[in-house]
Amino acid sequence: MGLVFVPLYIHFIGIEAYGLVGFFTMLLALFGLFDLGLSSTLNREMARLAVREGNAQEMRDLVRTTEIPYWAIGLLISVFVIAMSSFIAFHWVNAEKLSPKTVRTAIMLMGLAVAFQWPISLYSGGLMGLQRQVSLSLINVAVATFRGLGAVLILWLISPRIEAFFSWQIFVSAIHAVFIAVFLWRSLPNASEAPRFRRDLLSNISRFAVGITGIAVLSTILTQLDKVILSRLLSLETFGYYSLANVVAISLYRFITPVFSATFPRLTNLVSLGDTEEISRLYHKSSQLVSLLILPVALVVILFSKEILLLWTQNSLTAQRTYVLVSILVTGTALHCLGHIPYALQLAFGWTRLALLANVVSVLLLAPLLILLAKRYGAVGAACVWVILNVGYILISLPIMHRRLLPGEKWRWYFVDVGRPLLAAAAASVIGRFIIRPDWPPLPLLIGLGLVSAATLIATACAATQLDLNGRMKSLLTSCRMRHPA
Repeated sequence: MGLVFVPLYIHFIGIEAYGLVGFFTMLLALFGLFDLGLSSTLNREMARLAVREGNAQEMRDLVRTTEIPYWAIGLLISVFVIAMSSFIAFHWVNAEKLSPKTVRTAIMLMGLAVAFQWPISLYSGGLMGLQRQVSLSLINVAVATFRGLGAVLILWLISPRIEAFFSWQIFVSAIHAVFIAVFLWRSLPNASEAPRFRRDLLSNISRFAVGITGIAVLSTILTQLDKVILSRLLSLETFGYYSLANVVAISLYRFITPVFSATFPRLTNLVSLGDTEEISRLYHKSSQLVSLLILPVALVVILFSKEILLLWTQNSLTAQRTYVLVSILVTGTALHCLGHIPYALQLAFGWTRLALLANVVSVLLLAPLLILLAKRYGAVGAACVWVILNVGYILISLPIMHRRLLPGEKWRWYFVDVGRPLLAAAAASVIGRFIIRPDWPPLPLLIGLGLVSAATLIATACAATQLDLNGRMKSLLTSCRMRHPA
């Protein structure tokens, strides 16, 4: 939904106003610093407590203990954004067509939207720890559809202004927060007493939460510093193009977030039970599944970014100014996605030190590089830093992790889980690049991209041996023949 409606948003409010939407997304990510590791901690603790009986009261108390400070933090953030709205509108963003007054109003509405958007991640973390991912996904699908369709109808039928867009975001975020909170409470096991705030529970989870907080702070700096710098250095229109490219890149997370959400609590269960063999099997199977989901999409988008943008936005100028950024950002995001299952393994073991140290080193080395390249080469330079960051993580951090948690299985991850699927996907997509011409008419171009995508996916699936997709397909066909012999 986030991808489908973006061209319509730009059509109604313009690329400059869409830059404010990108600014809002950046604010949400930056204020994730104040999560204090509570959402990830609640995820892990729910998974750990759920495998043993007699923990119902502690689970309910833990949710109450974490939600009270979480809502308080969200309200403080909202007040802060509203108080800073004039400074941001008049002294930070470089709007050319929008008046500072309009920008200030939009920033104030962002502050209200943050207050309701903020607690959703905490309740989602609790549901994922309870392994209610399917129900959570259904809720998110319904809300995303309601949010996107409603915004388009508001902009089309009522007012094509950025203020109307953010007013709708406030309304939907409020509904989402209340609904998901109620659903989490109903998903918890019943207990004899009412849930209460307990300081001792905060003490028990403090070490893991502090580690997660440190990782989150540094990760946010690394992933959002480019937006902060570019929102100051570039015009709001140019920042809108960068935000558009970023929307395409972060869409990759939609493919692997469900895998991470299912794998992390299950790995936590297995670590609690000490089942090393099953940990290894699930780790490699999940890693190959991420490769299967990410690599075909990423390579097709990287190689055909201009054609995809033209078909998507129906605007040649937008495609021309955005496609290089899309290719670079998608490359870095794909590498980042490949590291999600190794990161889930570290969290399952409660080992946050490696990720924290890696992020400290990255900030010290790459933040100055980001500022230098952004000032010299603009958006393209900032995008390249994202690739450098994730190449370093894949080549340096992962060997250290495997040496401690899964000794002797490093090369299996590199060559089997990622290497084979990557080679297969690259071969199919590169062949497609030589066949498809950018000057084809829209319909043949769309069909051609569809065929290349399908061929790339099939080639990658054949290379993902751990998933045994061929065996699963044969079993499915056999079952179908037994049910329908005719």
